[in-house]
Amino acid sequence: MQFVFGDYALDPERRELTLRSEVVTVGPQVFDLLLHLVRNRDRVVSKDDLLQAVWSGRIVSESTITSHINAVRKAIGDNGEEQRLVRTVARKGFRFIGVIETGDIAKPRQPDGPGIVGHSPSETGEPPSALVLPDKPSITVLPFQNLSGDPEQDYFADGVVEDIIAALSRIRWLFVIARNSSFTYKGRTVDTRDVGEELGVRYVLEGSVRKSGNKVRITGQLIDATTGTHLWAERFEGTLDDIFELQDQIAESVVGAIAPQLERAEIERAKRKPTESLDAYDYYLRGMAKLHSGTREAIEAALPLFYKAAELDAEFASAYSMAAWCHFWRKLNGWMIDPPCEIAEGARLARLAVQLGRDDAVALTRGGHALAHLTGDLDGGIALIDRAVLLNPNLAPAWYLGGALRALRGETDAATEHLTHAVRLSPLDPEMFRMQVGMALANFFAGRFDPASAWAEKALGNLPSLLPAAALAAASHALAGRIDEAGHAMQRLRTLDPSLRLSNLKDWLPIHRPEDLARFADGLRLAGLPE
Repeated sequence: MQFVFGDYALDPERRELTLRSEVVTVGPQVFDLLLHLVRNRDRVVSKDDLLQAVWSGRIVSESTITSHINAVRKAIGDNGEEQRLVRTVARKGFRFIGVIETGDIAKPRQPDGPGIVGHSPSETGEPPSALVLPDKPSITVLPFQNLSGDPEQDYFADGVVEDIIAALSRIRWLFVIARNSSFTYKGRTVDTRDVGEELGVRYVLEGSVRKSGNKVRITGQLIDATTGTHLWAERFEGTLDDIFELQDQIAESVVGAIAPQLERAEIERAKRKPTESLDAYDYYLRGMAKLHSGTREAIEAALPLFYKAAELDAEFASAYSMAAWCHFWRKLNGWMIDPPCEIAEGARLARLAVQLGRDDAVALTRGGHALAHLTGDLDGGIALIDRAVLLNPNLAPAWYLGGALRALRGETDAATEHLTHAVRLSPLDPEMFRMQVGMALANFFAGRFDPASAWAEKALGNLPSLLPAAALAAASHALAGRIDEAGHAMQRLRTLDPSLRLSNLKDWLPIHRPEDLARFADGLRLAGLPE
């Protein structure tokens, strides 16, 4: 049976794709992929299905699948922007949506060269044409230049890059070019725009390594390959006493620094898109931009954006988790209008997020944290966030939100370690106020009232509407004997939430140890909070 769509014909028996009776030359795997999509056009074909059908179940990289999908689109006159014939279904797979006619067609005339419409680079020897950008943020990490004049240091530079690639690959929302493709540029002087076109990525990370005696300095810079714009640059230094530990530290620092930069760049890009062209991921990004600021107005604007993202993609675990997190944030700051109903809705969304996102570190982090606050299950929330850390050790929110839950559970030393690590991973984080209020919690429950009040005041400086920071400032000042400061902090607290009372503290925060709750209540009572 032959398949005809538009001016194209696909003949499985002859294994030929033709355009107006002229052969379109494609590689065997590209042909198999197109044929499988056409034959299964009544459903979405998953990546696992493609692996089985085209690669006989062998494991290949995500970039290999994407490059073959792009080659299919190119061969049939489609592209990733229009998706007239091959549609990408986010987080599910691909579907052929062209109108198919079946029947016999005449055997096409073999072209004598100029008639070839598409080609396989591996067959023709020509360089690959520009690839269509994937549906999610995409990056390649180029081999770092060895500026030491010591060829022995090549292995160190290469090891750093390989660690960075491996760490970035754990971020589910990021498309990362595999190491073998990135390293084809080793030793070459390249233009990042050309690299972006050749590999089909938006972002390029490049850098250099310089060794002097026992010291090593690594520089890195992140570039938007579509415009040539430099988005981020940083320098890292250390000693070679433990070269492998240094390698790990540098990879961790680079990934921790650039992941927020990539997210910010994608948010700005989504903001510039016209509303009618938004998809689920764009709505999600716009919601994240609002959520980062943490204000009441921003959360009210973010919540419907996350709902819209989930509506467009019913299995978008991170969208559900962020919607749940908005409900938690409203509860934490006393903004709920119908608490029982909103708490129940937030818990429903959080449970859905962690069910759909068992391997999604963002969904597990935000969903787990929301569940802990909305249901009081601190142990369950911590377990979910710990799984997120295993999936992506460089996700700063997993460290600081896990740290905050540990503080509420009374594990103050572990909480401080987690929060300190989060600051190290993301020192310019737009949600720094969350780390600061976490440190205030950990210090308060450890009985260190001076640093607790200092951290709480820092958090309020970044977000004046942060109710827990106001409460911690009032209680810490009071227990440290600073009654005037405690009175000022209490006035601010009462302005933010006039309904807060000592009697409903337990319903407000899931404080695990009775002695911690009693200490918190004592401090707030001294500062003037009514019973």
